[in-house]
Amino acid sequence: MRHASETSFRPRHAGWRRVRPVSAQPIEQAAIDAAAVAPDATSPGARRRLGALRALGPYLRRYRGRMTLAFVLLCTSSGAFLAVPLAFRGLIDHGFVAGQSISGHFLALFGIAVLWGMASAARFYQVSWIGERVTADLRSAVYRRMLEQSPQYFETTRTGEVLSRLTGDTTLVQTVVGSSMSMGLRSFFQLFGGLVMLAVTSAKLFALTLLLLIVVVVPMVWAGRRVRRLSRESQDRIADSSAVAGEVLNAIPTVQAYTNEPYESGRFDSAVERSFGSAIRRARMRAFLTAGVIVGVFGSIVFVLWLGAQAVSGGMMTAGTLASFIMYAAITAGGFGTIAEVWGDVMRAAGATERLMELLHAEPQIAPPAAPQILPASRQARLDFERVDFRYPSRPQHAALDGLTLSIREGETVALVGPSGAGKTTVFQLLQRFYDVGGGSIRFNGVDLRELDPRALRAQIGLVPQEPVVFSADARENIRYGRRDASDADVLAAARTALADEFIARLPQGYETFVGERGTRLSGGQRQRIAIARAILKNPPLLLLDEATSALDAESEALVQRGLEAAMQGRTTLVIAHRLATVQRADRIVVLEDGRIVEIGTPAELARSGGLYARLASLQLVG
Repeated sequence: MRHASETSFRPRHAGWRRVRPVSAQPIEQAAIDAAAVAPDATSPGARRRLGALRALGPYLRRYRGRMTLAFVLLCTSSGAFLAVPLAFRGLIDHGFVAGQSISGHFLALFGIAVLWGMASAARFYQVSWIGERVTADLRSAVYRRMLEQSPQYFETTRTGEVLSRLTGDTTLVQTVVGSSMSMGLRSFFQLFGGLVMLAVTSAKLFALTLLLLIVVVVPMVWAGRRVRRLSRESQDRIADSSAVAGEVLNAIPTVQAYTNEPYESGRFDSAVERSFGSAIRRARMRAFLTAGVIVGVFGSIVFVLWLGAQAVSGGMMTAGTLASFIMYAAITAGGFGTIAEVWGDVMRAAGATERLMELLHAEPQIAPPAAPQILPASRQARLDFERVDFRYPSRPQHAALDGLTLSIREGETVALVGPSGAGKTTVFQLLQRFYDVGGGSIRFNGVDLRELDPRALRAQIGLVPQEPVVFSADARENIRYGRRDASDADVLAAARTALADEFIARLPQGYETFVGERGTRLSGGQRQRIAIARAILKNPPLLLLDEATSALDAESEALVQRGLEAAMQGRTTLVIAHRLATVQRADRIVVLEDGRIVEIGTPAELARSGGLYARLASLQLVG
């Protein structure tokens, strides 16, 4: 499997962190996060990425009832939270007056806490459910869309990128929908409500606090931008070192065979040192930012509190008013810091959504026609290639097939031979309609392939590839992959026909034996016989054999060849083979070169003709 490019597509989830509750987030940390993240808020790129979040609308609207309930709970919990300072104000100003009972004030505080806790817990459950559900829906939708894409799509899209988007990017979306967005709204209510209550509590102290914070924050914005640039640089350097390590570890036999371990170790050490230097520069600037924020923010708060204390001493303000002002200031600062941190999550999720929508909106290159024709029922296939031209989209300057004309009768076995690049595999790709012809036509039982639903066409074709795919399941399920509704008896019959039963029966748990990822617990010949059994179980009119024995030893080849002969009985078969000894029983051999048919005939006829087939046969005999 190919991996995503470290530079063009790197999973963004490595650096995200979950937003902490306001009560656990120090004011100075909130200000640091605000300075480091906030400058991105007004950039054109940020506005463009935020627009991508609108694509989540259809997925969210499915659960509008839960979203409405979550919003009501959010308003309830935020209102209860903002009522806490007022309750403390009343407790301080009136609860400790001689002759008055304080029990009612404490009961009020407890009641607020109960309401706050219950509403917060219910809100958390609702938004978490919505986040997980939307993410699951989105992940399934993207995966279904990818299954519809033809091989042409994956010529330009790395499978590693797709997998990264399915995992890392959907995780970012889940984080925002399931927690960050809700926390951002809650923090916005707290910030807005806190500012209003600060102004109501003491307009003079509020104005002075706002002025001092502006003076402190402006220089911190510059430092925050520097921290952000250094963070990106540090992540790039880490990615560089990871890329070096991944490349070398995947090629460790070659590295050791050429005794280049010291060289590769030094190359990795250099990448690590560059990453270390970048991280230290980021840490130095972050330390400067931390010191500036702590001194500036706390200096401002202490100064404002000193003025408030003077007002209390002079009788111009009550102690309860000052206490509630302090609490509202803490709520406001915490809300501001959380919004700044959430904003970073939102921006990353917006970029992730944009990448997911690229996959979701990718139109399949091969799509069924509006009114597909129905293939006539037949036990065998007839194929007609009429002046077929084709060029791969990734290589438009090279003709893979050039004017190919060929007719294959029902029940006939035809072998395609020729040098590499002659067009043999292209014929198979076009027959399965992984690509459409560029010129001419291919007819299956008289129907043009372009007039058929690709799934209906492929249901009529069985494939035994050169490198058979064996899934991480047991032997029975791997064979049943050819026809999902097959009974155990059908699976057993197909395995016996393909001569797979003899080795499956010797496995530790027989047909229930787990064969390992990609069939690693089986030999090459055993995997090939599993693939043959799968094709036999499908029982298609057309069988395609793509170099089915080329990578096997003589003993395994003999067993597989017997299985193939059983699979070929009663159906039209096309065979690709480089080893000409495997196609001697073919009814006809078609010799291809540079996308054209240069010879056609029986094996004996071609051997006598002295053409390309005869030369290839003589070279193999000499070898």
